[in-house]
Amino acid sequence: MEHVGILIVSYGSREAAMADAFTRSQEYKVDLYIADRQRNPFNVSRAREHVVIPDLNVEAIYRFAEKHRDKIDFGIVGPEKPIIEGIRDLIENKLNIPMICPTKEYALERSKVLQRFLFQEVAPEVNPRFKVFNPRDYGSLDDVKRDLFKWLDELGNKVAVKPDAPAAGKGVGVWGDHFNTREEIWEHFLANFEVGPVIVEEKIEGEESSFQAFCDGKHIVPLPETRDYKRAFDGDRGPNTGGMGAYKDRGNILPFMRPEDWEEEKKIVERIFEKLKGGGFNPNLRGMPFYEAFIHTGKGPMILENNSRPGDPEIIPILSLLKDDFVDVCFRMIEGTLTRVNINEKAAVVVYKVPPKYGGYIDAFPHLVNKSEIGTPVSLEEAEKLSAKYGDNIRVYPGSMEIRDDGKIYALSSRAVCTVGIGDNIQSAREISMEGINAIKGGALWNRTDIASKEHIERSIKHMGLLRKRLYENFYN
Repeated sequence: MEHVGILIVSYGSREAAMADAFTRSQEYKVDLYIADRQRNPFNVSRAREHVVIPDLNVEAIYRFAEKHRDKIDFGIVGPEKPIIEGIRDLIENKLNIPMICPTKEYALERSKVLQRFLFQEVAPEVNPRFKVFNPRDYGSLDDVKRDLFKWLDELGNKVAVKPDAPAAGKGVGVWGDHFNTREEIWEHFLANFEVGPVIVEEKIEGEESSFQAFCDGKHIVPLPETRDYKRAFDGDRGPNTGGMGAYKDRGNILPFMRPEDWEEEKKIVERIFEKLKGGGFNPNLRGMPFYEAFIHTGKGPMILENNSRPGDPEIIPILSLLKDDFVDVCFRMIEGTLTRVNINEKAAVVVYKVPPKYGGYIDAFPHLVNKSEIGTPVSLEEAEKLSAKYGDNIRVYPGSMEIRDDGKIYALSSRAVCTVGIGDNIQSAREISMEGINAIKGGALWNRTDIASKEHIERSIKHMGLLRKRLYENFYN
C-alpha cells in the first residue's frame, strides 16, 4: 500500500470530514499533518502531527509545512482566509508542495465587487441588478446617501446590502430580514461603507441552493446540489450564520429544482470557468474555485455569489457519500486528469449543534437555555456509539471544539459539532442525523430542529410552484 502525507489546513467540521474521507482510503496509507484553528478532538486523534494556529496566518502554516516538507505529498485548504491570503502561492513556490485550492489571484471570494462585474460580463442574464458604492468616489456622506436613496427608488427598497470583502463591516443585510425602512438600510449600509466598497443589489425572491464543483484546471466536475440553512432559528428566522445544517437528495438535484435548472447552473459555471481559464489549462484554478450560491426564481436560477473553497456544511454530505477514494480524487486534480467523481446515490443530512451565544440564541430564547450547563464538557460518546446501530450511515464531526488537558472536550464560540445521517431518502437520513445530534450532551448546546424536515421541503416546493405559475400568468396576460 502506497504511503501518502497530506497537509490539511483546518477550521472546523468541514476539515474533520476531509480527514475522515482521507483516512478511509483503501488504496493509500495516509499520514495527516493538520494545521488547525483549535485542538479539534477528531483531528488530533487522526493526525500524524497536529498544530494549533488560532488565526490560521499563512506564515505559521508555511512553517509547519516546511517542517514536514519531505513527508507531505500535497495539501488541501478548507477555510477561505488562508486561500485569500495566498497560502497556495507561498507553499507551492517555496516548498514545491502541490496545494488543492485556488491561487490568491483566483480566490474570487476576496471581492464581491469583482465577482459581480465578472458575472455581468459572462452571464448578465443571471446577474441581479446592482450598484457599487466606493468610498473613494464620494466627498461627503450626503452625496452617498443621495445616490443610495435614488437607487432605492429604482428598486423599491427591496435590496441586499453586501460589503465587498468577506467578514467586513456588518456583513450582508437583506430587506425584510435585517431592515424594513430606508433609515435601517442606511445604518446597515454605513457600517459596511466605513470599511470599504459596498454593493447594493436587487433582492431576488426564490429558493437557494449550493452548486459545488471540483476543478483540475482543465475540467470542472459538478457535484450534486445541496441546500444550506443559513438562518439561526427554526422557520428560517434569526440572523444569518455560517450554516446550521444542509441536505442532499438521492440524485443531483434538490426536491424543489427541475433537471433543467441544474443543467442551466452547469452552463453558467462552465462559462465563468472558460473565461477564467483563458486557454486550455489554468492550474491556478485547482481545487474548488466555484462554490456558487444560486437562487431559483420562476424563470430559472440567478447567481448570488461565488466562494473559492468547499462549502461548510455543503461539502460534508458530498464527502460522506464519495464512492471514489478521496486521495485519488486529489491526485487527479493535481495531475489535471479529473473528469468524473462518483457519488453514492443516497441522501444525506447534516445538522449542527452550537453554543448558546451563537446566533443570539441565549438572548432570543433565554428560557430554553440551561445556564448551569454553559461551559461544561460536551460528551460525543453516545452519538459515536450509534455507529453500532447505523454503521457508516452516521458520522460525528467536531468543529469549534477543543480537547483540553483534562482529556475532556469543550465547545468554543462557533458551530461546535455536526452529525451526518445517510439514508435512502432525505427523511430517513434526517432521522439518523437528528438521533445523533440529540445524543450529544453538555455545554448547553442547541440546534435547529427543522433541518431537512418534510414541512420545510414541502414549503420550498410550493414556493417554487407559485413563482413558476406567476411567471406563466404574467407571460400570457
